[in-house]
Amino acid sequence: MSDDRWMVVGLGNPDHGYGGTRHNVGRDVLDVLVGRHHASLSRNKKVGADVDEVRVGGERVVLVRPGTYMNNSGGPVQQTAAWYRVPPERIVVIYDEIDLEVGELRVKQGGGNNGHNGLKDLDLRLPSTGYHRVRVGVGRPPGRMAVKDHVLRRFDPQEREVIDIVVQHAADAVECLVAEGLAETQNRHNGSVV
Repeated sequence: MSDDRWMVVGLGNPDHGYGGTRHNVGRDVLDVLVGRHHASLSRNKKVGADVDEVRVGGERVVLVRPGTYMNNSGGPVQQTAAWYRVPPERIVVIYDEIDLEVGELRVKQGGGNNGHNGLKDLDLRLPSTGYHRVRVGVGRPPGRMAVKDHVLRRFDPQEREVIDIVVQHAADAVECLVAEGLAETQNRHNGSVV
């Protein structure tokens, strides 16, 4: 057990108008973790996010829901990390990934933002890009649909059944990452969930 905290961030837009969309799967996973650990997120106005601290596998973990739209997540994440003194390598960011099919899940540390505007803002604000990423597949846009329109759409009923399972597995992956490390998490959780 470490004295250092972890910080787990669920990226997304405010639920009003955006709940259930592809872009909000990061928040959906965070909500599962909130429920599992009996957390009660409350607004910390100084950091611009809803937060609570829980224990996961003996580790102290700050659960964070930025109080902004996806593309402006960097400020609240940076401010929360500074408030709790969490370095980038102990931050876990959960988000939607269009380059993975619905039903796929990948966990990694570091890397580029692949054009994801939420990650772009994080990369501008955090001192390094060495944070952990839990990537939840939402599939590529069909035909010539714009990426923006695709990620702001809700899942069709068949996809929703799959994504509900993936969200639970993604929460499992976050718990494994905090308690057992990256290699074990990748061995257990990277790949197709269903």
